[in-house]
Amino acid sequence: MIYKQNLKTLRNTILTGFFLISGFTLSAQHLLKVGVAGLTHDHVHNIMNQFARKEVIIVGIVEENEQLVNRYKKNYKLPDSLFFKTLSSLLKKTKPDAVLAYNAISEHLSVVEICAPKGIAVMVEKPLATTYKDAERIAFLAKQHHVQVLTNYETTWYNTNQQLNELVNDRNEIGPIRKMVVHSGHEGPKEIGCSPDFLKWLTDPVKNGGGAVRDFGCYGANLMTWLMKGKTPKAVTATIKHIKPSVYPNVDDDATIVLEYENATGIIEASWNWPFGIKDMEVFGVRGYYHALNGNTMQKREKSTYENITVKPAVYQDNIPYLADVLNGKVNPSNDLSSLENNLIVVKILEAASKSAKEGKRIEL
Repeated sequence: MIYKQNLKTLRNTILTGFFLISGFTLSAQHLLKVGVAGLTHDHVHNIMNQFARKEVIIVGIVEENEQLVNRYKKNYKLPDSLFFKTLSSLLKKTKPDAVLAYNAISEHLSVVEICAPKGIAVMVEKPLATTYKDAERIAFLAKQHHVQVLTNYETTWYNTNQQLNELVNDRNEIGPIRKMVVHSGHEGPKEIGCSPDFLKWLTDPVKNGGGAVRDFGCYGANLMTWLMKGKTPKAVTATIKHIKPSVYPNVDDDATIVLEYENATGIIEASWNWPFGIKDMEVFGVRGYYHALNGNTMQKREKSTYENITVKPAVYQDNIPYLADVLNGKVNPSNDLSSLENNLIVVKILEAASKSAKEGKRIEL
C-alpha cells in the first residue's frame, strides 16, 4: 500500500513538473516579438533590459552606425545575427508583432510608412512626430492599414498618474478640473550625461522639432489631454527661452506653455535648467487638489487638511505588457496616454507652442 502511494506521489510530482515546464514553454512562446528601429535614443536601454530579463523577444535591430552597433553588442551580449542595415531587410527576414522606434523623432514617419502596409504595429518613443503634418500622415497610414501606432512615455507607467486620473475623473473626488500644472525636465541632456549619438539629434531643431519645448513639453501635453478626456485646448500661448546658448546653440532649453480650455487652464513647465530631474503633476479641482510628486508619492489637500495618499500599483508597469494586451485585443487604447488620438493633439499643442513663441502671440486651435 505504501509502495502504491509512493508511486502515485512520484507520478503526481512528475506530472506537476511536466505541466510547470509546459506552462513555462507556452509562456515563453507568447512573449511579444519586436523589432527595434534605431539605437540612437538612450531610452533604448529600457527594451534592452527587458530583453535581458526575458520579458520580450527581440527578433532584429536596425542601426547603420557600426560603432553604436558594436557598443550594444558588447554591453548586452547580442549576436551579429540580430542586426540589420535597414528596416525593410529586417522585415523580410523576421516577423515581429511590432516595431519599436528608438530613432530621431523626425524619422518616426518613415518607420510607420514601412511597417503599416505590412500590417505591423509601431510604438514610438515620445513624442509621436515633429510636425502635425507628419502626425496626420501617420494617423492616415494607421487607419488605412488597420494597425496600431502608439507612443511611449515614461510617465504613462507612473502609479501616481494612473491613480490620480482615477480619483479625479472616475471618482470625482475634488470636483471638476480647474487647473493643471506639470513640471518636466532635468539639468539638461548634456549635463546628465546623455550619449553623443542621442545629443546629436536631440539638440537638432529639425530632427527633434525643438529643444526642451518638445523633449519635455510633450509630457504635460500628453497628461493634460488625457485628464481632459481627449479635448483639444481652445488656445495655446508659449514663452520659450535660450538660457544656455553656449551649451545648446541651436534649440531652446526652457519653455512655459499655457493651454486654455473652456473651464480649465493647463500650465506646462518644461526645462533643461532644473536643479534636478523632475516629473510631477498638480491637479486642482473645485474642492481640492492632488499633487503627484513622482511615480510613487502623492498628496491631497482640501482647504486646511493635508493627506498623504496610499499609492497602489498600476495595472501596467511598463510598455511591453500593455502593448501585448493591445495587440491581443485585451485593451482598447482609444484616448489613453499612448493612443494615436491623444498624441495627435499633443503634436498639435507643441506645434502651436513653437509658433506662439516665435510670433509672440496666442494661437487659437
